Order: sequence, then structure tokens, then C-alpha cells
Amino acid sequence: MKKYYVTTAIDYVNARPHLGTAYEKIGADCLARFKRLSGFDTYFLMGTDEHSSNVEKEARQLGEDPQAYCDRMAREFEAVWASLHISYDQFVRTTDPMHVAAVTELFQKIYDNGHIYSGVYKGLYCVSCEEFKVEKDLVDGKCDRHQQVPELIEEKNYFFALSTFSDRLKEHIENNPGFIQPGIRRNEILNVIEQGLEDVSVSRAGKEWGVPLPMDTGQVVYVWFDALINYISALGFSGEPGEKFRRYWPADCHVIGKDITRFHCLIWPAMLMAAGVPLPECVYGHGFVYSKGTKMSKTLGNILDPADLAEFFGADVLRYLLLRGIAFNRDGDFTIEQSITRYNAELANELGNLYSRTLSMVNRYLGGGVPPWTETAAADYDRLTKGMTNGYVAAMERLAFDEALDAMWLAIQAANRYVEERKPWVQAKADDLAPLKDTLRTLLEVLRSTSILCLPVMPVKAAQMRQQLGLPDEIAGLSIDEANRPGAADWRTVGKPSSLFPKIEPPAAGEH
Repeated sequence: MKKYYVTTAIDYVNARPHLGTAYEKIGADCLARFKRLSGFDTYFLMGTDEHSSNVEKEARQLGEDPQAYCDRMAREFEAVWASLHISYDQFVRTTDPMHVAAVTELFQKIYDNGHIYSGVYKGLYCVSCEEFKVEKDLVDGKCDRHQQVPELIEEKNYFFALSTFSDRLKEHIENNPGFIQPGIRRNEILNVIEQGLEDVSVSRAGKEWGVPLPMDTGQVVYVWFDALINYISALGFSGEPGEKFRRYWPADCHVIGKDITRFHCLIWPAMLMAAGVPLPECVYGHGFVYSKGTKMSKTLGNILDPADLAEFFGADVLRYLLLRGIAFNRDGDFTIEQSITRYNAELANELGNLYSRTLSMVNRYLGGGVPPWTETAAADYDRLTKGMTNGYVAAMERLAFDEALDAMWLAIQAANRYVEERKPWVQAKADDLAPLKDTLRTLLEVLRSTSILCLPVMPVKAAQMRQQLGLPDEIAGLSIDEANRPGAADWRTVGKPSSLFPKIEPPAAGEH
């Protein structure tokens, strides 16, 4: 069986996840579910980044031990992801002993190979993003992400010789067009290399919270160098790589925010090159979710809570609204008002109404029995769907979730027009019921196929759809191929319709 290993960025636990963080996890989950549906042996990794000065600072301010604080926050993160139906296979934490062992081993290996050296760092450091800065990174003297003036620090550090990997990195990126996606991110990274790479500090002096350097216990591994290693530590990279590492590495897709592509497309592959470890196949830098035109962050105080939104809309609906409304390769704004409008127009009126009308008519006119599959029904189905599944698959492979949903929605809209054209309530009054049966079987097949395609985006709703259709609602055994085989299902009766997507009234002023 083909394998697919997908990861997300691991998150600082100095604050609960916001909607922008959830967008990344939902997108990666959609990809993982699609790959499972496509028959891949899929492994999906998420986690938390806990060796951060900001995390330690937050814990101390709350009067908590940093480790106890991280334990509590990790549980909160997992609870949020569970509420959003995120189906990760493993949740890695950078305080896990296996991760600490892997960091120690990889750091030592890179040091032994001559790519880490000691020196003095003097320069700018943004505390909020825990990133070393140079003047060209700043906007009006401030960090472009947090609008804060970086601190000037000077300390003895250990450095990773990133500059010596410039040619190898450029060659790899140019020879492997799919390594950095989308293409705009690839061009940005190549431009960074052209401007000249500098060696990077990979340790912090005088810190206790972190992984001690194996050759100098007075320093800890720099949080980003530590965090990146989670992608292999979770697979058991320590000592002799185990079965899981051999099975899933290299990663097929690192799903990350566009603001951390330099770490993942330059520092991370150079680290792997320095240690003699194969490089990941792809790094995908998605866009941001904006709130009122500004990227969400704790520092800026414009957070939208995904748990609150999931409670208001329902988790599957929130997943749909994000992936349908914001292209994964671009930035987009999320508002409650626009989301309610989309929900009522698309989910309630178009998809929900199509289920209600079709199933009600099958029950009323045919006693709930599924009509036979005929050449007429097949021709009508092909006309309504027009290569829907192939278009959906091609878009999903590119992480163009909005385009995949577009391909499916064209068929749903066509099916609604088909109801008005065929007027099954008129056909039911005729002596010959064959046209009615063809009409309803065509509609049922559109619903059956789209119930499969809905699964990666709305897994719980997809199971409910199939239950109403009278099909097995166990989604784990489904295959994408079934969406491309109309008329092949052994299908006898349908269930009773119930409201899949009841209309939502806008919240009163002051709510959300």
C-alpha cells in the first residue's frame, strides 16, 4: 500500500489556538482524510511546541511550573482539535522524552559532521516570534508579524553553518518543482537564497527551559531548531531508526503557515542534509485567515476562538466555511455575517434542500424503494456531474480545497435545476412511472457520490447523509473510487429525511 505522511506546524502553548491555527489543522485533516479515502496508508502528525521562552514566561506569570502548565495546555489543545473532528494519528510534544532524545542525537550528529560551531551572537531578537532578525526583515524598525521592536542581544551561542548549504538548497529547489508549494512561496525562497544566506544561532545561553546541548549543558537548543525535529522524532528517530520511521519518512507534505517557510524550506532541509537524512517531498505554505483585515494573533488581540465558532455553526459546518470560503494558497477574511449568508445559501438551501426534496419524493412516490439504474439515469447523471469526481480529485491533490468543493457544488446546483426541469411531482401523476424512477434514481446517485466527496471536509455530516440515504454510514471503509461508479451500489431502500442543515439566524448585536 502506498504511504502518505502529512504534518502540521506544532503550536506554542502560551495561548489557546485561534481560528487561523485551526484553519491549518482543518486543511491538513482534509488532506489526510482524502488520502485515506484514496487508499493511502496515511499517517497524520500534529503537536505542541513547548520549549519556548514565551511559554515559560506565561507559566511563571500564572504561578505554574512550566511542565505542569504545558501538560494542561496540551490537553486544552487536544480538546479543541477533537471538537473540530481533527483525525491525527499522533500528537507529539517537544517535552516528550523521545523528542528530547531525537533532538540531542540530531544536534550531536550535525555537530560531529562539522556544521555547528561556537561564536558570539550580537543582533536583534523578536521575543514574540522567538526569531533572530536582521534589519531587512523589519518594517519601520519593527517585527513585521508582531509590530514590536526587537531586542538587541549579545551572547555566546552555537551556530549552524546554513550559508554553506546555499548551492545545495538552490539546486534541490530548482530540480524539484514540487518541493515548495504554492509556486509563489518557491519564488520567495529562491530570492532569499539569491540575497545570501547567513549562519544561524541554534542555541540560547543561560536558559533552563529547553533541551541542553550535548556538548555544552550551559546552553539549550534554540526553540526553532528543537521544534523542527518533531517531524522525525515522532517517528522514532533516535539510535537505529525504527519501523515507523522507515515506513513513513520522508514526509510527503509539511503543511505550514506562509510566515515560517524560511525555517521549513531552508533551515530544516539544510539540517537534514547536514545529518544525512532524506528531505521531505513537499512543504506547503498556506495563507492566513484574517479578522477584519488583519492576521489573527494574541499580541494584536483580534482572536476568533474556533471552539466558540464550532459551537455556533457546528464543527463540520465551520470546516466547510473555512475551506470553501478561503483558498488555501491565499489569504482570506472570515466574518460571522458572510459565513451565515454562505451557510444558508449553500448548505441549507442547496444541499440540505436537495436531500429533503429527493428523499421525501422517494418515500412518498416509491415507498422508499431505490429505483433501478437505467441508461437514461446514467446519461442524466453524467450530464449533471460532468467529470465531478475527477475534477475534485485533481483539486484535492493540489490542496485546492475550495476548487474541489466547487467541482462538487456544480453538480449539486445542476441537480437542483434538474428537479425543476423534470418536475417529479408531475411525473408521479402519469400512468408511466418510468420517467419518475429515472429522475429520482439520478438524484439519488448525485447525493450518493457527493456524500463520499463530502467526507474529507464534513466527516460527521457525510455519515449522516449516508444514513439518510440508506447506505452504510461507516465512513472508514469508503473509497474515492465509489464516487466514480454510479449505479454500482447494492442499494434497496432509503431512510427518512431529517434536516441536515437547518437555517441559521444571524446573532443578535453584540454576540460573537
